[in-house]
Amino acid sequence: MNADQIRSAERALSAGTWLIVAGAMLYSILTVTPLAAAHTPDRWRWTAPILPLVVDAAVVIVVRLDAVLARLGGNGGKWPIALRWMTGCMTLALNVADSALKNDLVGVAVHAVAPLLLIVTAETGLAYRRAIAKAVNALEERQQAEREARERAAAQRREDAARRAREEREHTAALAREQREHEARMAREQAEREERARREEREREQARERVDREERERAEREREQLQREHERREREAAERAEQERRERLERERRDRQQREEQAARERAALLSAGPATEKLTEDRARAVAHAAYVEGLPVRAAAELCGWSVGWVSARYSDLRESAVGVSADLAISGR
Repeated sequence: MNADQIRSAERALSAGTWLIVAGAMLYSILTVTPLAAAHTPDRWRWTAPILPLVVDAAVVIVVRLDAVLARLGGNGGKWPIALRWMTGCMTLALNVADSALKNDLVGVAVHAVAPLLLIVTAETGLAYRRAIAKAVNALEERQQAEREARERAAAQRREDAARRAREEREHTAALAREQREHEARMAREQAEREERARREEREREQARERVDREERERAEREREQLQREHERREREAAERAEQERRERLERERRDRQQREEQAARERAALLSAGPATEKLTEDRARAVAHAAYVEGLPVRAAAELCGWSVGWVSARYSDLRESAVGVSADLAISGR
């Protein structure tokens, strides 16, 4: 049975109870009012309905408060029980009194139905309400337990979810930290590799510069050595050329001196022959004229030595002078 069914049964019980109470009150008022009016002075006869109404109001109060206490699971003690039975007995007595006074047993039975039904209904309704309240309390406790269980399960799920989320965040944070550490390590390694590469490059550059410097120094030394060697060779060549030139000049001087000595001897031989007794041959005469010209003899003396005329000797002197001038000009040009 669920809560809706329990509430439906409780509504049915309340409706039936109040229907019985209303019917019993109406029946009691209609039954008791003539009895009260018959035993009331005429001037107060109009108050006859008050008595059944008050008694039935007490019954209504008892039924209503019992319903509230049963719903709340409370217990009013002995006085509510005494009031309930007293009002029930009063209602029963008032309803059957007129028939009992008349010795009408059938009337007593008939008029006792409504009060007895009201008394039994009140007690039964109270028992039903207590049972319903107990069932409702049990159902509410069970629902409360289920809600608490659901809440605990939800809290456990939330806690598990929070723990999983926390573990996930921790795992993510750990992964991120590991990733950062890995990236930092990779960056450091990359920086170290780059630094090592730069250092190696600098070392290679320094080595290249050192090699280039050594090459330049070696090349410079070789160039200086070659220069010195070249200068030495040029100096030696110049010295050799100078030596050869001096030797050549010396040889030329000696040759010239020898030629001059030879020429002087030949001239002396030509000139030492004395005046010619007869005309010499032209070649011989030319040689004598040349020797006389070189020795500075006059034209006449040369003519006597060769036996040719003065005019011819003079012509030979002129040729020799022109030859000497031409040679001097050639030497001057070659000297410049």
